[in-house]
Amino acid sequence: MNILLKLSFLGTNYSGFQVQKNALTVQERLQDAVESVFGYRCPLTGCGRTDSGVHAKEFYCTINTACAPNNISAGIIPDALNHHLPHDISIIEAAEVSDSFHPRYDVIRKEYLYLIWNERYPNPFFTDRAYHYVRPLEAEKMNESAAHLIGIHDFTAFMAAGSSVTDTIREIYDARVTRENSFIKIIINGNGFLYNMMRIISGTLIYISEGKIPSDAIPRIIEGKNRVAAGFTVPAHGLYLNRVVYKTDA
Repeated sequence: MNILLKLSFLGTNYSGFQVQKNALTVQERLQDAVESVFGYRCPLTGCGRTDSGVHAKEFYCTINTACAPNNISAGIIPDALNHHLPHDISIIEAAEVSDSFHPRYDVIRKEYLYLIWNERYPNPFFTDRAYHYVRPLEAEKMNESAAHLIGIHDFTAFMAAGSSVTDTIREIYDARVTRENSFIKIIINGNGFLYNMMRIISGTLIYISEGKIPSDAIPRIIEGKNRVAAGFTVPAHGLYLNRVVYKTDA
């Protein structure tokens, strides 16, 4: 069987999702749990990668249990896996999908959230879960600038320097910034994201709020394709993969 898992995780203790040789990852913990439940280290494929310290409110992966000795129905898989997983990873749903389904290539859009605690003093309950930014931010100003990201653009200027990606065209469907009490939320929805794109966009919007970058500069930054023209790269711990949409959900 090809089983699609929906999960969420806090990335604080992990070097991203994908297995690495010398670092603990979410995928490694999942594979350990899968092996405990199915009696075999079944192949596991994620819907993408996350950087070290990045969180996921919604993440998907598939496990292929065809070669496993234990045949377990999808309905009891969440309970079975959660019994073997640490407290910062949780399986929410499990469903059988076709063998042709791919958790990464069948994605049609992803939504990321960047969370900022915008107060003078830190919030200990959001340590490693929100970026603490001391200076006041203007959410409305940031929101007006974020609207310029919507559409099909070459986002080279918002990609980490040294990235090997050559196709830098992406479509952004929604980009908005809101304030909820002391939290600033930056939400971007698109068909794909370049390396560090969300974190660089967030840093650029912060600079726009502070007047370090003009509020109407985003179209020029996009057109110029120069990473130096954009803002700083905000820390990873404020970033969440918020939503993943597949073709069957559209």
